[in-house]
Amino acid sequence: MPATNSAPANDDRVIETDIAARLDSLPWSGFHTRVVFALGITWILDGLEVTLAGTLSGALKASPSLHFSNFDVGFSNSAYLAGAVLGALGFGWLTDRIGRKKLFFITLALYLTATAATALSWGLMSYATFRFFTGAGIGGEYTAINSTIQELVPARYRGWTDIVINGSFWIGTAMGAVCAIVLLDPAVIGSDLGWRLAYFAGACLGLVVLVMRMWIPESPRWLIIHGYPDRADIIVADIERSVIGKAQEPRQHRWPKIKLRMRDHTPLREVAHTLFSVYRQRALVGLALMVAQAFFYNAIFFTFALVLSEFYGIAADRIGWYILPFAAGNFLGPLLLGRLFDTLGRRVMITFTYGISGILLALSGYLFAHGLLSAQGQTIAWMVIFFFASPAASAAYLTVSETFPLEIRALAIALFYAVGTGIGGVAGPALFGALIDTGSRGSVFAGYLFGAGLMVAAAAIAWRYCIAAERKPLESVARPLAFVE
Repeated sequence: MPATNSAPANDDRVIETDIAARLDSLPWSGFHTRVVFALGITWILDGLEVTLAGTLSGALKASPSLHFSNFDVGFSNSAYLAGAVLGALGFGWLTDRIGRKKLFFITLALYLTATAATALSWGLMSYATFRFFTGAGIGGEYTAINSTIQELVPARYRGWTDIVINGSFWIGTAMGAVCAIVLLDPAVIGSDLGWRLAYFAGACLGLVVLVMRMWIPESPRWLIIHGYPDRADIIVADIERSVIGKAQEPRQHRWPKIKLRMRDHTPLREVAHTLFSVYRQRALVGLALMVAQAFFYNAIFFTFALVLSEFYGIAADRIGWYILPFAAGNFLGPLLLGRLFDTLGRRVMITFTYGISGILLALSGYLFAHGLLSAQGQTIAWMVIFFFASPAASAAYLTVSETFPLEIRALAIALFYAVGTGIGGVAGPALFGALIDTGSRGSVFAGYLFGAGLMVAAAAIAWRYCIAAERKPLESVARPLAFVE
């Protein structure tokens, strides 16, 4: 039973608790659905932001006040990703230290402010700066939200839920495409006003999310370790009443209990030792998956509009029509394949989705290089490729969030997201922007081959070293650092 002391754990108290087992024993309910909507909408916001950055590239180049070049577009997109990297690291550390709930309000507020400010940009540096802080808010969201969802959703649903939630990025993509179709139409809104209103649309959606999050509880798993057992027990009892109509009586169940030594924080030295010594192999797997998917996605998607406009002559106000089917394939992949990550297992599905994505990109890149695809054919090819690549990318976040101990979960997500995005994502858009500027299909094909090679290499690593975490409690996949024998 939970201890009665409710003060932070500064005295190395040991507690025996069944809270994790109680959360995992619950059936899926309206509570879990509400958690998914209120927290998972983060990826919708990111999808909206990334899509706006891509589809608005033509408008930014034509804007009388900005006059961006292809390099300027790529530089600004890289600034967004750089902000996401630094935001993930800083907010990830804070998420593990002061709690999940506080952070997902702070990061959302930063996103709201920065994306609204983007609409007021007056030049390259102001635009890139505001995009940097928008990315910082989104990067921080990733760590707090992934941690919270992992710790509230029952183990048997964890894989599918996480895959689909990350895939909801593409709902935001579709919304961004629709915004671009409407707001970039010169017959509706002027060329220098449409892209500004598009960014204001993101801020308005963020305000709705802020209200939805008011009732989301703090993670009981985080509370129990950080010295708030009474609060954790009250929250779990409230969840049980919401799900099954009453708080469960522990004496009527044989739930496994674990002993934990409560702590107020985890020293960075212990974090480093855990990640790079105790779980070195898992760290290498997570890094390989994150780097490959970051380069694959960011390099291709951030320059999606540039490829269509430079090589196929598609007008800026028509780009949105090509993104809609692309977004559909990206969302349907996680939705239809997500459950297989809980049934066939992580190792099989991660290997398959990464491998097939790389092979298909290499094949479509060859067709592109030889001029064998129309704009419609290129879009269909990308739609098929990312049907598999979308669950693959989502599985990278799932892997790094469930295979490390609770005390460092948010920081682990942040670290691998930051390193993966820093290596594979920040350089990708700028590199592809430069390749597209050459006007050579062969140069762009070389970039595609590099991305394909990264995905195939990650698939091989996953097949050899991936952890079978499907349907297992988080505490058995990675024992808490506070665990007491």
